[in-house]
Amino acid sequence: MRMQFQGMFTGLLLSLLLSGAALAQGGRPSAFGPGEQARYRIQYLGITAGSAQVTVGAPMKQWGKEVWPIVSLAKSESMAGVWPVKDKYVSYWDFGAQRVLGSDMHEDQNNKRRRVRVKLAEDGKSALVVKQKEGEAPREYSHELAEGTLDVAGATFALRNRMLEVGQEYSYPVFTGSKTFLMKAKVEARETMDTKLGKQEVFRLRVYTEFSGKLASKRDMVAWFTADARRLPVRIEAELALGSIVAELTEYQQGKVIAQATATAQNET
Repeated sequence: MRMQFQGMFTGLLLSLLLSGAALAQGGRPSAFGPGEQARYRIQYLGITAGSAQVTVGAPMKQWGKEVWPIVSLAKSESMAGVWPVKDKYVSYWDFGAQRVLGSDMHEDQNNKRRRVRVKLAEDGKSALVVKQKEGEAPREYSHELAEGTLDVAGATFALRNRMLEVGQEYSYPVFTGSKTFLMKAKVEARETMDTKLGKQEVFRLRVYTEFSGKLASKRDMVAWFTADARRLPVRIEAELALGSIVAELTEYQQGKVIAQATATAQNET
């Protein structure tokens, strides 16, 4: 059976591994920093279908502000019946303000290319979206947003900056570039898990989303974050309309350790 892989592969990875209202409190070190890099193996129906790499880049200027670019690359493996996927998603994280300023998506799926740029307004209550398919003129849309809305990349990084506790539920309004929904994550348990990084103490989270089409879930997604200061996603499982997908961490490089107060002071100078 031909796997309808287009969109599902990248959408799942970016929505889960990667939303700015959150939450590093008073000088506590961030769970992530520039230089961090994580690589994941993606399995679809039990077969390795591709890989994803998530990197927190060096500080840069975007729309007049200093940001950390969170760069996600998703690539499918050469498999019978799988359309070639090679996508890049960049979310611009304003660490001093603890918010996302916008994002750029470069899609290359089945040799069809598309670009989507999202720029949030200064007050975070609206977004300008520019979509352009290869060979066509760009189209612009405006969307009203709830205050504190994040993108599909910033939500997980915001969640990583929370002090996770068993029994607690965390929620973030998320804007996908087309629709908004409330993403909820509940910490169900603390467990020990064998990972590529060795045996790890982890939190098991049940994640509720409202994706539709190929990304529609038959049940809530489940994610495991390390219980240390990194709160690093090491495994994600999802049962989608077209089958099961598992993302598993295979390589990790820690970035700089930076406290929120330090970053805020740098932005004010």
